[in-house]
Amino acid sequence: MRIGLLTEGGYPYVSGEARLWCDRLVRGLEQHEFDLYALSRSQEQERHGWIELPPQVSQVRAAPMWTADDDGVGYGRRARRRFADAYGELAAAVCAGFSTDTAGFGDRAGRSGNAEADRFGNALYTLAELARDEGGLVGALRSETAVRTLERACRAPGAQRAARAARVPDLLAVAGHIERALRPLSLDWYGDDGLGSVDLCHATSGGSAALPGLVARHFTGVPLLVTEYGVQLRAHYIAAGDAELSVPVRAMLAAFHGRLAAETYRQAAIITPGNTHARRWQERCGADRAKLRTVHPGMEASRFADIGEREEPGEPGTLVWVGRIEASKDLISLLHAFAEIRKEEPKARLRLVGAPAEGPEAAAYLAHCKALAAQLFPDEAEGAHSMGDNPVSFEEIGAPETPDLADAYAAGSVVVLSSVVEGFPISLVEAMFCGRATVSTDAGAVVEVIGGTGLVVPPRNPRALADACVSLLRDPGRRERLGAAARARALELFTVEQNIAAFHGIYLEIVSHCPVRREAVDEAGEPLPFANPPEAHVPGRWTAPSSEAGGGFATWLAGRAGSGDAPSWAEGASGSGSGSSGGDAASGSGCGSSGGDAASGSGSGSGSSRGDAASGSGSGAEGERPGGERERVSGQREQLAGAFPGGEGDA
Repeated sequence: MRIGLLTEGGYPYVSGEARLWCDRLVRGLEQHEFDLYALSRSQEQERHGWIELPPQVSQVRAAPMWTADDDGVGYGRRARRRFADAYGELAAAVCAGFSTDTAGFGDRAGRSGNAEADRFGNALYTLAELARDEGGLVGALRSETAVRTLERACRAPGAQRAARAARVPDLLAVAGHIERALRPLSLDWYGDDGLGSVDLCHATSGGSAALPGLVARHFTGVPLLVTEYGVQLRAHYIAAGDAELSVPVRAMLAAFHGRLAAETYRQAAIITPGNTHARRWQERCGADRAKLRTVHPGMEASRFADIGEREEPGEPGTLVWVGRIEASKDLISLLHAFAEIRKEEPKARLRLVGAPAEGPEAAAYLAHCKALAAQLFPDEAEGAHSMGDNPVSFEEIGAPETPDLADAYAAGSVVVLSSVVEGFPISLVEAMFCGRATVSTDAGAVVEVIGGTGLVVPPRNPRALADACVSLLRDPGRRERLGAAARARALELFTVEQNIAAFHGIYLEIVSHCPVRREAVDEAGEPLPFANPPEAHVPGRWTAPSSEAGGGFATWLAGRAGSGDAPSWAEGASGSGSGSSGGDAASGSGCGSSGGDAASGSGSGSGSSRGDAASGSGSGAEGERPGGERERVSGQREQLAGAFPGGEGDA
């Protein structure tokens, strides 16, 4: 089948999110074709370029989310009124707010929430139709009309209190953010040469990445699959708090992203959260439980096989932390916990392996952690003639001490995770592949990943974190048992193979239940009867290729009749057809995975299907006489005409 893979800020770019698992998915499902539709987040990301793509990627279409030139489209009076009405409905739904408590049915709040959801969705698709008909939407979304419409929605009865307090700078900020989020509506991705020709849209995240899938579903009925390993709505809430926006801006942007997430979940055929933590977010936003399939991320276990199968447990008394250094990892609490550990285990060491996240704040946080470590743990020396050393070390992958990631986990006997905010803990799974005992804080999907194979303590509790680490440092047998159980769990649940197998089954499930029904027409726009045979809706390459519009049996038959290269059944030859579709034969047999109807006679060829036979019988072999003469059957053309009186498949 043909998959339209929708990404934002990741694959196929060298840098970005969800790059690795998307690449593993595409390479693992080599039996399918993939068209990539990528939204980039920065000019620097585009400058770094793409990774090397496998041959099953047939085309890549990219568009920037970080900038957009004015499309220069001038709307007429009718188009301007149409835009004002649609944008007004969208703004009214946003200003009314979004509450996860109104996602249910049967009560007054639930009915009100569903009405607002329909209002938002109808306005969104009307804007998409306007962008298609007029050639763009960027200029209109940036216009004064958009700001004034948003202001009227904020002042209208029923608007939330925070929206009523919005001033002109707040309205400009909200209108600008909505314009950036809705840029995919103006793209030329929805024609017959784009998403209109795929069998399935797979959005690798929610938010703007899923917008092309929503539009493709609205225009052409292509089913949508949404995968979220990190919930975009949650990420927006966190980013809005860090950006120090005003209260009206935060309220309206939260409502907009909440409405967009709810519409995405409502229109998706299947939703695949990466863990239970993400699943709970989706359910609170209105996702139907019947659509949810938890698919854990797949990771390469082979790179940690040598470490995981070793008998030595690593350096005794050494704790290892691996990750991206930022405030959400709460290394401050870890350093204070290590101070308590040193009181119980004076020879304990802590190795912090990782680089700071992007931005000046992460660099400042790393400097603060180093200063705190120097203050809490002065350099110590074993004797009067030896050099002092700090028991806490800050390292990066590629340094002489830790040349690669597996060596970082191999250096310690206990791996520690101290985060206060966490999605899917990748470093924890890597430690489990390495067979290491772990101590973690209860954040995100940690408990789901650990599953009883490690110790879990509350976040921001250095004393509890220290007690758990000391208990494992003093008990080698327990460390070994927990490490072995953790490795077995990781190999069962978090490998690339299980991830690919899960998505392969989901692809087939969606396409079998939601096939795209495309009407075939000729150059004049007239419908072509029998152009789409029933097997065209079955996943796979079942129909014969054709260069003419519509293809199918009728076009194929006409092309064969005019080419002078008549099919075997027209010449009266008795043969066998093999492949993915059954052979049509006047006499003989057809061998393949699909078959047809027989006018008379019998076919006993090998395979899972029966051949289409006008008359005669076949043994499934070449059908030759011992002397090498081919068997001839008279009257094949007359029998063929009688076999198909009303069209293909009639007998």
